Amino acid sequence: MKAAVKTAKQHEFEIEALPHADLLYNYALRMTNNAADADDLVQETFLKAFRFWEKYEKGTNIRAWLFRIMKNSYINRYRRESKEPDTVDYDEVQNFYNTIRDTAADSSDSQESMFGRLLDDDVATAIAHLPEDFRTVVILCDIEGLTYEEIADFLAVPLGTVRSRLHRGRSLLRSELIDYAKDRGYTPKD
Repeated sequence: MKAAVKTAKQHEFEIEALPHADLLYNYALRMTNNAADADDLVQETFLKAFRFWEKYEKGTNIRAWLFRIMKNSYINRYRRESKEPDTVDYDEVQNFYNTIRDTAADSSDSQESMFGRLLDDDVATAIAHLPEDFRTVVILCDIEGLTYEEIADFLAVPLGTVRSRLHRGRSLLRSELIDYAKDRGYTPKD
């Protein structure tokens, strides 16, 4: 049997895009709250990214580009499924982010398991109750570790909007979790 020869496109794609698979999967899992749907969304993202690889400008922010593809795929899927009300639970699709962790997910990603142990139900619930715009920015920055610039690219908003949403989201979380912190011996700074 003859070994397949990789094209330059395949080689570049593997080096630049594939290392971000875990980050994309973690975010897709949080968006969909379903491991199978998250797998499908990541697969669809990489398929589209490979298909349009020549449109990616080498040297620019690959993560933001991949996140934008994923976000658009998720929105398109939501629109398609919302036209079939008998097969889609609107509340489930509408709620972009129910919890910060999915205990049913079996993830070998160390970051996922670390946050899964650190954040208990009170914190996950507080994050889930943030308005969607604030929740998305808080999760992308504080949990996924994306830079402000990457988040701005992903959400297609100005950098100042990211900063203000992050500040407001953190403030809302702080006020929501003040009693939680006191119960665990943390003294909040004023």
